[in-house]
Amino acid sequence: MSLLPDLNSEPDPALDEVEAEIRRCDPDGSRWAAVVRHTYDVIYNGQETGRYRWDQLMKTEKTHFGTLFEINAQREFKFEGGDATDYRIFGHEVDAKWSQRSGGWMLPPEVFDQLALVATGDDQRSVWSLGLIRVTAAVRSERGNRDKKSHLNELGRATVRWLWKDAPLRPNVLLQLPPDVVDHVFDHPHGTQRTHRLFRAAEGLIVHRNSVATVSRQLDAQKRVRYNGGSRSALAPEGYLILSGTYHRQLAFDLGVAVPLSDEYISVRVVPSEDSRGALIGGRLWRRARPGEEILEAAPRIGE
Repeated sequence: MSLLPDLNSEPDPALDEVEAEIRRCDPDGSRWAAVVRHTYDVIYNGQETGRYRWDQLMKTEKTHFGTLFEINAQREFKFEGGDATDYRIFGHEVDAKWSQRSGGWMLPPEVFDQLALVATGDDQRSVWSLGLIRVTAAVRSERGNRDKKSHLNELGRATVRWLWKDAPLRPNVLLQLPPDVVDHVFDHPHGTQRTHRLFRAAEGLIVHRNSVATVSRQLDAQKRVRYNGGSRSALAPEGYLILSGTYHRQLAFDLGVAVPLSDEYISVRVVPSEDSRGALIGGRLWRRARPGEEILEAAPRIGE
């Protein structure tokens, strides 16, 4: 039983109105999740750097994440700018705060007694969280740093009104695969071959376009997926189909794998189906190959 007072039981009409407006704009949180995913991908800058993990970033880049998150959220939701804070939502001043560690938000004097939109995420676990709190003296730590910035104290961390807590984040496939497998993917001098290795290793997993760009390190990264020299051509003899979320969602559904979104792919090893189940391609039924099953025929050609 907690001995901390329940500040959420005290009326705060402004906080209630901001929460209602945020939920109205994004009932299921998918737009906020996209903001978080995009911010990670922008800060990694994988196409130019080959980076895909938080620990690969420099300290200044980690610090800059919060600013990018604030900007990307403003672009997505078209929030008005506040006078002393980042946003004005439903007429109320709201400051956006990001911390890679839940509870680690830095609170400058200009947010004291204002509403704060606090967010955090974990790309490794594919989760994100977003909540609201009024930054009163009761919820702040007494000691600040030289810039007079403070943190939420124990009461403050317990008082955050979470709108979404550990909600699913679109996964980063390079963090889902075993580290030695990812090392093998990157351990080739040519981007085309790295892309082939990625789709072999990630069979059955969603692969975002950004992961392809990170691995290929080329401006025309998506070309490395297609036929005419891309992974679809190279891996077809091994039984691999590479399905696009733009053109092949029904095929993914029929093959019983995760259905990619428009900016995603999924690779699937296939064999001819011996019964009426599977995906109809080129007048024949195909099914997903079982683990270790021998491939005797090349995968059929599919449209782009």
